[in-house]
Amino acid sequence: MKEKVVVAMSGGVDSSVAAALLKERGYEPIGVTMRLWNVPEEDKKSGCCSLDDVNDARRVADKLGIPHYTMNLKKEFKEFVVDYFVNEYARGRTPNPCIACNRVLKFESLLRRARQLGASKLATGHYARIGQVGDKKNVIMRGVDLNKDQSYFLFDVPQKNLDRLLFPLGELTKEETRAIAATYSLKTAEKAESQEICFVPGDDYPEFIRSYAGNVEPGEIKNGSGKVVGKHKGIPFYTVGQRRGLGIGHSHRLYVTGIEPETNTVVVGSEDELYADAMTVGGLTIHLPLKDGQEIDVQVRYRHKPVKAVFR
Repeated sequence: MKEKVVVAMSGGVDSSVAAALLKERGYEPIGVTMRLWNVPEEDKKSGCCSLDDVNDARRVADKLGIPHYTMNLKKEFKEFVVDYFVNEYARGRTPNPCIACNRVLKFESLLRRARQLGASKLATGHYARIGQVGDKKNVIMRGVDLNKDQSYFLFDVPQKNLDRLLFPLGELTKEETRAIAATYSLKTAEKAESQEICFVPGDDYPEFIRSYAGNVEPGEIKNGSGKVVGKHKGIPFYTVGQRRGLGIGHSHRLYVTGIEPETNTVVVGSEDELYADAMTVGGLTIHLPLKDGQEIDVQVRYRHKPVKAVFR
């Protein structure tokens, strides 16, 4: 009897090929598309939440001869992803909603529903791998295609779930994935990738936050010495490192160097004031024990090149 695997199918080429490869390898794939957000009519062909994407996933499943289901996870998505996104901006932080979506929606909610369908595992189209180190503990590893590697988005997945996950594209490049899709004559073979956050129309964060959170209080912009140098429109509209849109005339370039939600203040300074040689990190998911003084690689954004650091 073939092993059943639920495949999270977004309607894109990556998850389509993941399903095709699993069937080729002898599994019994079950395609599942999550309905997460009501996309405005004018944006119905963008993002990964549109009806077009659901229909593309269904067509691919039909082409592969596998069952396909659509599951409504809008309530969970609003609570754990959208609310989180807006609230973090209100706290002066710059959230990555894809990380919360992966942990809560895919690798908790969808994993639970996979069991209800009789599936032993859940597969996605992420460019990442699962490997074993030390005493055979499962860990998230980078995908072979470093230009597409998505392991950064998966750091928050609990280790207890890793033995039930499959990443069929982890050993492939994006070009190889598209070639496989073409071999199977899949509708998504040449489908463009969405580079935007699926629930933010036009990638306009400020307008989305304004419409979602209501009135946002303006406040003062200060320099590092505490001198008021301007007014801001509301701290959710700013992020550390931002240079454009500050509305401040100055003899040299100014950047946002800090955000203080408790005083509703945005702090600006020179580029040199952006840099630091240490940071305090919270919300850790540790798959392997770390020792005091251990040298590690640190990556602070998706496209950031990892740098050497010492863990204390």
